[in-house]
Amino acid sequence: MMQKSPAFSLDHSSLLDSLTHTDNLLIIQDLDGVCMDLVRDPLTRVLDRRYVLAARQLRDHFQVLTNGEHIGSRGVNGLVERAVGSAEQCRAQGLYLPGLGAGGVQSQDHHGQVRHPGVSAAELDFLGDVPQRLHTALGPRLSQPPYNLTRERIEALLAASVLDNPASPTLNINAFYQHWQARPALYRHLQDAVATLMQALLDSAARAGLDDAFFVHYAPNLGRDDAGNERLRPAGAGNAGTTDFQFMLKGAVKEAGVLVILNQHYQRHTGVAPLGEDFNVRQAPREPAALLQLARERFDPAQMPRIVGVGDTLTSASQTDAGQTRQLRGGSDRGFLTLVQQLGSAFARDNRVLYVDSSRGEVQRPGLDLARLRHCPEQPWLALEGISDADDPLRLDVLFDAGPSQYVAFFCALAQARAERRGARPR
Repeated sequence: MMQKSPAFSLDHSSLLDSLTHTDNLLIIQDLDGVCMDLVRDPLTRVLDRRYVLAARQLRDHFQVLTNGEHIGSRGVNGLVERAVGSAEQCRAQGLYLPGLGAGGVQSQDHHGQVRHPGVSAAELDFLGDVPQRLHTALGPRLSQPPYNLTRERIEALLAASVLDNPASPTLNINAFYQHWQARPALYRHLQDAVATLMQALLDSAARAGLDDAFFVHYAPNLGRDDAGNERLRPAGAGNAGTTDFQFMLKGAVKEAGVLVILNQHYQRHTGVAPLGEDFNVRQAPREPAALLQLARERFDPAQMPRIVGVGDTLTSASQTDAGQTRQLRGGSDRGFLTLVQQLGSAFARDNRVLYVDSSRGEVQRPGLDLARLRHCPEQPWLALEGISDADDPLRLDVLFDAGPSQYVAFFCALAQARAERRGARPR
């Protein structure tokens, strides 16, 4: 019988004990802002060596699910190699982080073997040209009003902002947010200009015969509009709003990645892939309800693992139009965390949703108000303004208020405790 855990809990020790003694466990975890601080320049990210070793210690009970990538100049594999020592050591010892990158279209195993299932050569070729297109389009624009930046400043900012990810090229405008701290209107103007530029790229893809191949992911965002497009989150007091504009493949959404990871988990532990051995995110249904229904129909309840979803990017903001107020909820982790929660209910598993406060990094985001949480335990959502709200259907079970370092310490303790428990079992 599934036991309902208290929401918005700060009790990490009880969670640690519970997960240590869960045999069929599957942790699905985001990366940036969860196991490492958010930074303005992805090239400066650092992974804790203990975390890398703990991930390997958890074996097949851990998978990453990120909109970032494993490979490329800004890929996570380079961080793993620097944390451990060398690429040769990572390959030989199976120290790479297994799971899905680029929203789910990039698959990697422990030894760094990377595939892009369901992706065509034409799509990869178009994606490969996007970074140069962004650079070429933005350079002249930034030298003109209202920006009037010098050539040297433009080159420095674009070097930090145009991310040449192979399967999800991205424009990360954190550097511009910092540069225009004293002139926020310019940064807000740039947000809209970049959104327009991304639409121009979609139009270009359509002219090249790839009209249904791509979409633009805003991080963070305010959910989707009636047409299914993500809503940009404008910058406001105390937060940078949407900072990452990712040009991504259709189907590359994290909630679809949950089903791919589950399918692989079943295959590893039962020998059978319920959705087929070649199932990938581009074959998955696009509607969240259809994803849950597919899981109900195809996954054996007796073999369903207890899933722990871990993320940091959630948004909730009210919007008033014509006197009517509605709540807009988004964030790149919302979809997959919601599906984890729904799978727990559907399969009677005590799934947990963990939220890591990433607001202490270099990127300004709403953060957890710990004092308010303790003083108003009956209304915990008041402590997560801009993140959640009273009517939010996504229930956050356990909070890591001190950010990635706190979560990494928990993650390492869990890996060690589970290893010790395995060692204590009679053979």
